[in-house]
Amino acid sequence: MTTVDYHHSRLVADDRRDVLWQSLWRYCFSAMVRPDDCVLDLGAGYCNFINSVVARRRIAVDWWEGFPANLAPGIEHKVGSVTDLDFLDDGAVDFAFASNLFEHLTKDEFSMTLDALRPKLSKHGTLTILQPNYRYAFREYFDDFDHKSVYTHVSLPDYLVAHGYEVFLVKPRFMPLSVKGRLPIKPFLIRAWLAAPIKPIGKQMLVRARPRR
Repeated sequence: MTTVDYHHSRLVADDRRDVLWQSLWRYCFSAMVRPDDCVLDLGAGYCNFINSVVARRRIAVDWWEGFPANLAPGIEHKVGSVTDLDFLDDGAVDFAFASNLFEHLTKDEFSMTLDALRPKLSKHGTLTILQPNYRYAFREYFDDFDHKSVYTHVSLPDYLVAHGYEVFLVKPRFMPLSVKGRLPIKPFLIRAWLAAPIKPIGKQMLVRARPRR
């Protein structure tokens, strides 16, 4: 069987992701994470998000064997499926994050991930999801050959609720689809985008949820 090298075809390294994620951390996600929190990055990939995080404990998980080479010092990691989080203590995670992950999983795998994560979240633990919104990205959605599942800002929250989570934030047009677009990736532009009340070219959604108690 031929091994599919996704990280040297569709998802190649790109320095612009560092600029993007450092800016998103500074202008957005840092307000969601307390200094004493434990942050878990599900499907960390090139580790652009978790490397930008400032927190007491940082943990990254990805099936890609090459991902640990991208980690900054001091970040714990596990090479393996996000459906298996048994290496974590129950109640250990305060902020779980998944960027462009669940569209690459089957619905059964997504369900298994939600079940695995639930006991690992602390009493105030949350799951934050950033991924393409099919409602607005349908033309480009399957340009990525590894996309397996389709979600919108309606179906994703419904799926989370059906699996025992409470959704408390939905932003249908949080970000443009990709760093591969024609827009320049500059911190001041990212800050201005986040502050803009209307985002007509936004094609990635942001959804936040927590286990229903």
